[in-house]
Amino acid sequence: MAGTSDNESIVHAGELLDPVCGMTVTAERAAARHEVGGTTYYFCSVHCKSKFAQSPDAFLSVKEKRVQPPPPHGQAVVYTCPMHPEVEQPKPGSCPKCGMSLERGQTSATDHSQEDDTEYSDFKKRFIVSFVLSVPVAIIGMSEMASMPGANSHWVEFIFTTPVVVWCGAPFFKRAWDSFVYRSLNMFSLIAIGTGIAYGFSTIALFAPTLVPQSNGLYFESAAVITTLVLLGQLLELNARRRTGDAIRGLLALAPKSARRVRDDGNEVDVPLAEIEVGNRLRVKPGEKVPVDGVVVEGQSTVNESMLTGEPLPVQKIAGENVTGGTVNIDGAFLMRATRVGANTVLAQIVEAVNQAQRSRVQIQSLVDKVAAVFVPAVMTISLITLIFWLAIDSQHSLSFAIMCAIAVLIIACPCALGLATPMSIMVATARGAASGILVRDAAALEVLSQTDTIVFDKTGTLTEGRPTITKIVTYNIDEKEALRIAGSVERLSEHPLAQAVVEKAKEEGVAIGEVRDFNSTAGMGVQAQIDGKTIAVGKKEFLASFKIEVNDDATLTGATKIYLAIDGQHRATFAAGDRVKATSEQAVRALKQSGLSTIMLTGDSRESAKEVAANLGIERIEANVLPVEKLQVIRKLQEEKKRVAMAGDGVNDAPALSQADVGIGMGNGSDIAIEAAKIVLVKGDLSGVVRAYNLSRAMMENIRQNLFLAFVYNAVAIPIAAGVLYPHFGITLNPMIASAAMSLSSVSVILNALRLRKAVL
Repeated sequence: MAGTSDNESIVHAGELLDPVCGMTVTAERAAARHEVGGTTYYFCSVHCKSKFAQSPDAFLSVKEKRVQPPPPHGQAVVYTCPMHPEVEQPKPGSCPKCGMSLERGQTSATDHSQEDDTEYSDFKKRFIVSFVLSVPVAIIGMSEMASMPGANSHWVEFIFTTPVVVWCGAPFFKRAWDSFVYRSLNMFSLIAIGTGIAYGFSTIALFAPTLVPQSNGLYFESAAVITTLVLLGQLLELNARRRTGDAIRGLLALAPKSARRVRDDGNEVDVPLAEIEVGNRLRVKPGEKVPVDGVVVEGQSTVNESMLTGEPLPVQKIAGENVTGGTVNIDGAFLMRATRVGANTVLAQIVEAVNQAQRSRVQIQSLVDKVAAVFVPAVMTISLITLIFWLAIDSQHSLSFAIMCAIAVLIIACPCALGLATPMSIMVATARGAASGILVRDAAALEVLSQTDTIVFDKTGTLTEGRPTITKIVTYNIDEKEALRIAGSVERLSEHPLAQAVVEKAKEEGVAIGEVRDFNSTAGMGVQAQIDGKTIAVGKKEFLASFKIEVNDDATLTGATKIYLAIDGQHRATFAAGDRVKATSEQAVRALKQSGLSTIMLTGDSRESAKEVAANLGIERIEANVLPVEKLQVIRKLQEEKKRVAMAGDGVNDAPALSQADVGIGMGNGSDIAIEAAKIVLVKGDLSGVVRAYNLSRAMMENIRQNLFLAFVYNAVAIPIAAGVLYPHFGITLNPMIASAAMSLSSVSVILNALRLRKAVL
């Protein structure tokens, strides 16, 4: 590489800046390079290189101004617990109170691409090792129950189980220790006690069998399998947490990387977006994204604002009208003046709204953790009482007998069934959902969905198809199919969504599209052409008026978007365009209302359009003309009224509200941003999936309650027997093999019950 340094003074974030236009380049992909004073400079184009070579000093004298200052380092990233926000630390980890993995409590637009996945990678390695080692242990354990092999197999179990418990399960023991230190017992307390006692008792029985009489059955397989299952659950949870930033990264990707700034002398230069200041004049060409918020000062065009409003129809922009950063310019060029940049743009506000909603979500603590706070100390107390009791009143028995009874209580109370009760139902339910086109990104969302009392729908793309279609045609002295043939032939050459709607209607009716001559398009207004020697004009009322053509307004088309057809200066047809309601929407809304849910429509569209759709579907309440942040505020207000809110949406503009809702439901045919912001995604993109998801959530929660009942009944019966209540009268105690069988049976009962969800009617 030539020179002693490479753009040393204009390096930013590990990349290079073209000293002429300020564009970001790399040494490998630069179009040209030039050396001055021992330093090599790189350029985005040969044109920039030529200008630089003619007068390097003219550009090097201002190069420092092109360097973006480094991001502030005063604010460190803080990780916090969603259920215990007072818990904070500077790196990923787990909450010492509830054991949950910590989430980022403070984020910025610059650090989302650098999410720390160290914990995820660590748990993935532990799970793989645990799974590989647990399989042979489980096989040996099952064969022991059937044929009782010799002691050699126990040594194999010990060798394989030790790394599973000691290394793979180490995070659980740490979390359990923290739970004792902070006096906040949780699920990890149960897991650590269960695996620790099972492994410890088995190890003692293996190395010193005389200390534990009647210890033919060991519990290595229980310790190994429990550890593997819990690791799997944690891995799935961490993976879901890793993806929570995808919605924000997708939003940030909507903004272009650079903008075309117009200098005072009229020359245009591409500069990084971060260098744009309020008052700068920017040129936006067809097909480009609007760089920042601003106002049009020259030219006209149509702009696709669906990322902001969710509406598919582009909006005409002329001088004096506002444009929003991230929206897409369609067919005209215009000059704009920047009015809001950086964190003040609408797009940046949407990003922050999603960010805040994700951070402020309060997760419901699971029933198992609540019970564990009582169950764990109760079991330990019963075990201690058992030990003291047999030592105090039954001197004819040895210390080993008392210890065996005490340990039997802990072993029989090992939370296999309790630990499996929730995750087994969740795993089966999420698999059942996936088979029905319901992708559950966060299992807790199903629990919350079952408690929902209010369902909020976006209109466009959720209740409706999300694209304009011709709903009615009114003709004047011309056949309807002839009007379609002429209009379709002309509109075929236009890329405007309304034009395509006319063409699609012509195809549906089987009308042949003809050839046209002298085609001409006026951005955002209409098109002109010659067909069969006739002059054709198709477009807005104002477009026809510019040719002094009078149009007939049909009263039956009130509220529809109208496209007018004129032939040789005479208005001949009006095409009404609208957004068609999806075929499944009416039945889905009716089913949800029958389930007792209140229904609300939340849309950025006009109230008139919203009322028509709501009336057809029987939706009870309408919130229209709302912006993305206002949608979030509506959801928040409902929650303040103690409503449990689920929302279904498909657009970028729905992302903040989807994140704020207790359960966000994204449509699979919608934007990636909405999908990433949602906790449940409907693959087919129709509302029948919402009904299935709601029914699945209720079935899953009922199944979990059944599993917990089975687990607790098992413990209620087995613990007293393990403590020896039957021994004085019947001479019955639980030896290790019976305890192991009892634990297995309780787990099997829970698993079999959970598997019933596979046949749940949705």
